[in-house]
Parts: sequence; C-alpha cells; structure tokens
Amino acid sequence: MDVTKLRVADTAAIHLKDADGNPLYDEGKPVRIHVFGPSSKQFAQVEGKQTTRVLKRREENDGKATAPTPEQRLAETAEDLAAITARFEGLTYGDKQGAELFEAVYADPALGFIANQVQRFVQNWGNFRGGSSAS
Repeated sequence: MDVTKLRVADTAAIHLKDADGNPLYDEGKPVRIHVFGPSSKQFAQVEGKQTTRVLKRREENDGKATAPTPEQRLAETAEDLAAITARFEGLTYGDKQGAELFEAVYADPALGFIANQVQRFVQNWGNFRGGSSAS
C-alpha cells in the first residue's frame, strides 16, 4: 500500500451551525470557515505558541503549573483560532476584516459555540482528507 495516498489536505471548510445545532446559511449559501488543519505549518506554529505560553507561565510561577485566567484563556483561544483560520464565507462582524474579524468572532463569549465548533473540527484529522482544498 502506498501510504502517500492517505495524506490529508492542509485546509478544510466547516459548515457552521447555530447554538441549537442548525446549519447556518446566508442567502441560501452555507456559512463556512476555512481552517488550516493539523498537517499545516499554521497549525504547528500555534502548537509551538501554546507550548511557549505554558513554559512562560511555569517560569513566572517558580516552576509551578498555573492555568490562565478565564480572560486570558478566551483571548489566547481567539488568537490561536484566528491564526489557523484561512477565511470566512458568509460571516461578518461589524466592519472588521481579516485576522481582526476572525479574532473578534472567536473572542466574543456569546459566540462561543463557533469557537467550539472550530476547535472540535481541527482535532479530527478525518475532516482534512479527500475533498478538502488548499486555501
């Protein structure tokens, strides 16, 4: 078996759902977020940042593991998810664009269901196989 046939794509699209689990549409088109997955350099960079944060917190607290505050956790999660987001499709947040748009959506506690969907999606390698496309 040629294992290279099992390679996954760097990106895939998530069809977003609302807080009740209903698929979202904008003028009949699916509302989607295109994200970089576990095989991408963007994902690897975020994992490196996360490790650095943990080590820095430990160093600042005399070697003791400490959790971030809820505010820090929300901000860090928003930053990390924005870094692995390639683009939004059919989703706006005021007049924000690009990374500022991504972070605003992910940092909004009332939209936490979106960040949760993205986090779950990127952890499943199967979401990046087959028909996924590079963005």
